[in-house]
Amino acid sequence: MGPVLTVIDRGEALRCLGWKGGPVPEELGDMLDRCEALVLDTVRPRTVWRLFDRAPDGTLTGTGFCPAGEDIRAHLAGCSQVILMGATLGAEAEALMRRTQVEDMALAVVMDACASAAIESVCDSLCADLAAGFAPRYLTDRFSPGYGDMPLDQQRELCRVLDVGRRIGVTLTPSGLMLPQKSVTALIGVADTPRPKRARGCGGCAMGENCIYRKEGKSCGRT
Repeated sequence: MGPVLTVIDRGEALRCLGWKGGPVPEELGDMLDRCEALVLDTVRPRTVWRLFDRAPDGTLTGTGFCPAGEDIRAHLAGCSQVILMGATLGAEAEALMRRTQVEDMALAVVMDACASAAIESVCDSLCADLAAGFAPRYLTDRFSPGYGDMPLDQQRELCRVLDVGRRIGVTLTPSGLMLPQKSVTALIGVADTPRPKRARGCGGCAMGENCIYRKEGKSCGRT
């Protein structure tokens, strides 16, 4: 049985829509209500995670996978183990968004924002469960391929190690983007001492305007 999604963060959905604050127009509020209800009723979230020891050279033991880039190396500094995680809203969410695009493009934009908020909630819930399960050890924030200077093409290796196709039904396009679209993979470091938190979101990412996710109006999961 996958995780249960019972609420969508309205503030996160508005952030995905580029809302700058202030009163929400009644029409937009009604659209958000409708989309939230449809997303909660439709999606079937699924998650997967695995724990690996981290070799001195950064390779995850037994996988041949070595996370590349200075940002991920700094992120995992002091971590003896690494969790690989994956999460998706499932094919049902993909079908819902396609159907909405055909019927009402304005509603589809709001639907996409609600789905983005939903996958963020699923990831946050999984990370909270992991943090509780690994206590008294400490976890870093999650970090996804394509964020900072970690190459997006490492998505393929991460997905291979997690076997996301079989375990949660996620596949990759030739460019390395995941299908269903509302899916996230990430690395989380495990350490014996508290790890510093870092700035989240696009503003803290070295990719800036070159990010493949931003170019398609998407997010890497705000990792």
